[in-house]
Parts: sequence; structure tokens; C-alpha cells
Amino acid sequence: MKLASLRHGRDGRLVVVSRDLRLAAAVPQIADTLQQALDDWSETEPRLQAVYEALNQGEQADAFALDLATLGPPLPRAYQYLDGAAYVSHISRNRAARGESVPDDLHEKPLMYQGISHGFLGWNEDIRLPSEAHGIDFEGEIAAVTDAIPLGASSAEAAARIRLFVLLNDVSLRALIPPELKRTFGFLTGKPASSLGPIAVTPDELGELWDGRFVWGRMRCQVGERVVGELETGIGSPFDYGDLIAHAGQTRPMEPGTLVGLGTVSNEDESAGCACLGELRAVETLRDGAARTPLLKYGDRVRIEHFDRQGNSVFGAIDQRVMPIAKSDAA
Repeated sequence: MKLASLRHGRDGRLVVVSRDLRLAAAVPQIADTLQQALDDWSETEPRLQAVYEALNQGEQADAFALDLATLGPPLPRAYQYLDGAAYVSHISRNRAARGESVPDDLHEKPLMYQGISHGFLGWNEDIRLPSEAHGIDFEGEIAAVTDAIPLGASSAEAAARIRLFVLLNDVSLRALIPPELKRTFGFLTGKPASSLGPIAVTPDELGELWDGRFVWGRMRCQVGERVVGELETGIGSPFDYGDLIAHAGQTRPMEPGTLVGLGTVSNEDESAGCACLGELRAVETLRDGAARTPLLKYGDRVRIEHFDRQGNSVFGAIDQRVMPIAKSDAA
């Protein structure tokens, strides 16, 4: 099943989207928002699934042509956003380029932080930030959206409670992150609001791309016309989604609508490229002695998209410009 949220108020208006992304149907008789649907998933899921099947068969009477430009983030506000750094080559390259070692327990405990959850950017919204000097970067990821997770849930129990997956741009400010980490009390200012792709997809809809642990497929990352990464998303991490959810859940229960990211996608094979400019610059530094690729500047456009084995877009694309803060925001 594929779900999305029309731009409407603070929390959007839930719609069911056809498999080919051409049609949609609003479902106020089931749930006004995606959060409402997640709050009572055992009741709403079969009813939403019935609408989805009718859409795909051309039998949904109130279906309308979907304009992706009308979609905001599927879950505009979430109870929690927890992000990992589970892909080993991403961690090791970035730290090596800074002359730092990786944690001794890198393969024993996942690295995680808690990010901004009170407002995600939509797939085509400008990324507005106060200064290019902060070192603006994107990070291509896929995040899980959970049901309620009880305190102390196992990895298998946590994975079974994943209800949706979404494409994620974990926006990062490279000039602010290292000083925060050196103070051993970050991230904070180095991690502004992140962005979500337009379509949320249930695990069963992913078919062979979801093996119960990882989401497989090919992620393409572009800056302007330059493709900086064509990466396999299902390899390179010793920890899966259930592991990260269970790790965070050791000391906290989680509400329905919690987002958990596996981290910036990274492949050991350098020819696959990178899912962020920070890692690309780290590769250049380690290989050539200096980084050549600049970080993002105002006016730059970032595109992140994930494809199945037949070349179909799974979540729709994230396609954003980096821009200065608008005068109305600064007032």
C-alpha cells in the first residue's frame, strides 16, 4: 500500500495513492491524517488496503488524478525521529579523513542520535538555511515508520512493528558537526530539519525489496546534473532496522509514528559513489590528499530517488533547492 499527505494545515490530509502514482483518494471516513491512521493501525490498515486495491483496479469512485506537487511530507510531525549511522564505510571514511578512529564497539552497538521531529520538509520544499559557511550537505536515507514499540522490545519484535518506509534527506551542516561532537554533547545545531519523500510505502508493498531486515534497491543521488551516487541500499551495515529500533527502545517506549533511519547509505565499493557530499569529500581526501567537491551552495538542487529492480521509483523523489532564509522567516 502507498500513502501520502496533501498539504493541508500542520498535519496534512491523508490520501491513498495507486501503485503507479497516478491516482489518489482522500479517506476522511477512515482517518484524516497519517498519524491518526497509525494510532489505530489494526483498525485502519485493512480499510486503507481496500481503498488501495480499488484504486489499482480502477474501481474507486472518488479517485482523482494525483499531482505530486500537492503532496507534503507523509508525516509532517512525528513523535520521534531517531537516526543511525549504521553503514560502516560511511563512518570509517568520514572519521579517517578527519584523522579520527572509529569507536571500538562499532560492530556491537549502533551509533544513533535524536533529530528534529516537529516539522519535516516536503519532497520539493526549499532547504532554507542561514549561511553557506555552515557547510550544507544532504544525506540520502530510507527511514522506517513504526507502530507503538514497547520498552525492551527485541530486534525481531521491533521489525515486526514497522508499518511504513519513507525516503529521507538528513540535512547536515558539516562545519558545525565536528565542534559539537568534540564537546561530546551533540548533534544539535549541526542537524537542521530533514526532508521526506512524497510517498510512504508499507513493507508488504516492497515485495522482494524488503527481507525483514533491510530495504534493498538502488538509490541515486544527484547534485544538479551530476550523479554522485548509485548505491545498493541493502548492504554495508552490521545492524538492521529492528536492531536500531531495539537499541533505542532499551530505555524508552515509542509512540506510533516514530521515524527511525538506518543512516546515510554507503557501499564499500567506491565506484558506487556516495549518498552525501561529506563522504565524497572524505574519499577524495583519503585518495588525493584534498577534497575537490564543494559542499552545497545557495541555488544548488539535490535529488534523491530509490528504484526497484525494474527501475521503478519506489517512494517518489526528493528534489530540493538549497536557499537562504526568506525575509519572512528571519523577521
